[in-house]
Amino acid sequence: MAETAVVTPDTMQTAQWTKKDLLGLRELSAVEIRLLLATAESFREISLRPIKKVPALRGKTVVNLFFEPSTRTRTSFELAAKRLSADILNISVASSSVTKGETILDTVKNLEALKVDIIVIRHAAAGVPQMIARHANASVINAGDGAHEHPTQALLDLLTIQEKKGRLEGLQVTILGDIAHSRVARSNIWGLTKLGARVTVCGPPTLLPVHIEQLGVGVTYDVREAIRTADVVMLLRIQHERQEAALVPSLREYRLRYGIDRDRLKLAKPDVLIMHPGPINRGVELDSNVADGPHSVILDQVTNGVAVRMAALFLVAGASNKPNGGEPE
Repeated sequence: MAETAVVTPDTMQTAQWTKKDLLGLRELSAVEIRLLLATAESFREISLRPIKKVPALRGKTVVNLFFEPSTRTRTSFELAAKRLSADILNISVASSSVTKGETILDTVKNLEALKVDIIVIRHAAAGVPQMIARHANASVINAGDGAHEHPTQALLDLLTIQEKKGRLEGLQVTILGDIAHSRVARSNIWGLTKLGARVTVCGPPTLLPVHIEQLGVGVTYDVREAIRTADVVMLLRIQHERQEAALVPSLREYRLRYGIDRDRLKLAKPDVLIMHPGPINRGVELDSNVADGPHSVILDQVTNGVAVRMAALFLVAGASNKPNGGEPE
């Protein structure tokens, strides 16, 4: 069963971030997760200013090292670094020496020789950020590793739920879709359960990991049951790129059994939140009239991603100044 802790204002005041890296939510305490969320909350208003920049990380260099395609995560890390006044270097792996046979560790060592401070890495293999963190002096942030974890995505999801519902503790959250191949699902399960939410996973049996209930979640294969009791429904796409064989008969059958359309949404609570980490397969896991409807907070998730990644960069950099980073330049 995942750890649940009560975080009071007193514990928040004394909380200190001591980790060089942010590799996953499994290894974080509830207090550390709350600290990340509180720091992100402080940074959120910076994006609303006429001049969206503070000097919190001036003089620091951040490298985006992405071995997989990304739109939201890479661009929001880039924006987050720029809004903190850090220098940002985006490495295109397709045109780097990795294509000539250079190892990942040699790539990282060469980047460190350039005196970079933070490496944000995404990789198709689980455990790569952890391996790099063990060998690197620079701070490492996991931007998604295989089907293992995606901590900043889960943090922005937690921040969005907290913003819309006013709390996380006691909420019923359904995660629906391809759980087996989803790093987003795993990070969200760790974060939500540690902060007191109740999580149910739902999907075809072929897309649910064996013994997933050992993570402290409920399991159902009935989408109606999963929706009916949920305060939040988090949709996931079918990740064909991580599957070695077809695990559902067809996308059409998946849509009929597990897709969320306007009619199926009527089963949910009137104030249910609809979430999706993107990219959305419209007409498969989610119809457009739901993705763009009044229950959807999908674009709010994207907005909150910048604040969360600002918080992650700020904390791992070891900055000791106030979270708002001072006055804008």
